[in-house]
Amino acid sequence: MSLKSTLSGTGAALVTPFTQNGQIDFNALEKLIHYVINSGVNYVVTLGTTGETPTLDKSEKKDIVAFTTEIVNHRAPIVIGIGGNNTHELVNELQSFPLSSAVAVLSASPYYSKPSQDGLFQHYKALAESSPLPLLLYNVPGRTGRNLTAATTIKLANEVANIAGIKEAHDDMNQCMEIMKNKPADFLVVSGDDALILPQIALGFDGVISVAANTWPKQFSTMVNLALQGKFAEARAIHFSLLEGYNLLFEENNPAGVKASLFTQGIIENILRLPVTPVSEQLLHKIKQFNAQLA
Repeated sequence: MSLKSTLSGTGAALVTPFTQNGQIDFNALEKLIHYVINSGVNYVVTLGTTGETPTLDKSEKKDIVAFTTEIVNHRAPIVIGIGGNNTHELVNELQSFPLSSAVAVLSASPYYSKPSQDGLFQHYKALAESSPLPLLLYNVPGRTGRNLTAATTIKLANEVANIAGIKEAHDDMNQCMEIMKNKPADFLVVSGDDALILPQIALGFDGVISVAANTWPKQFSTMVNLALQGKFAEARAIHFSLLEGYNLLFEENNPAGVKASLFTQGIIENILRLPVTPVSEQLLHKIKQFNAQLA
């Protein structure tokens, strides 16, 4: 199954808002979902790592999926994140988790374990064979400690039927070019790096699963769509207007940066779960200033 048309453009990797007492803030989540969809994002990604999934229990995850499905209400495709470093547990989760509302599963590579390329291949093969939905690889070596190479990505794309695409978050443009050069025609390739999506679209990327699309959905999705239409001069102007913002969002931590930005916009509380803490007052002030001048 090809997802190239369904998941083209901008996907917002939704944060998980929390209340002051640390519970999931469903009112804020509803506000956020309406904000990003009404501002032009093409789809939403729930339970991605930007949603602080390592700190959510299984019951909370199911509640978030059910609530997100209800609020999205068929207005945009939904992608659900299911990843980790316990292959057996993930296989069971894929077979039991409520996935009927989604079009695909996004699975981050195993963290900490640092498997070989064969280990990564076998891990993703096992997940794909167990998943009732198309599986999207997620290569984010800065978080996981191990790069999913272009060669392994292409091998998975060609040899495992249910693997439909990749979110590529390695900043190595040579690796990106190798993937684009050798991938199957219907294999979806989206970026996991907001600051690189403009040049990556020039290479042929289909879009991006974005952190910035939480807080600047209109500007960011407009930029991506312009680039996909080949209107690079117009897209470049928006890209440069957001460039400082990208750096601010990731200066101390993600999702602390984007949560701080959404807080200054009055959409969510500036609350995170340990071990992640809110950004410093100095960075919060810079983010607030940036949002004020962007508006």
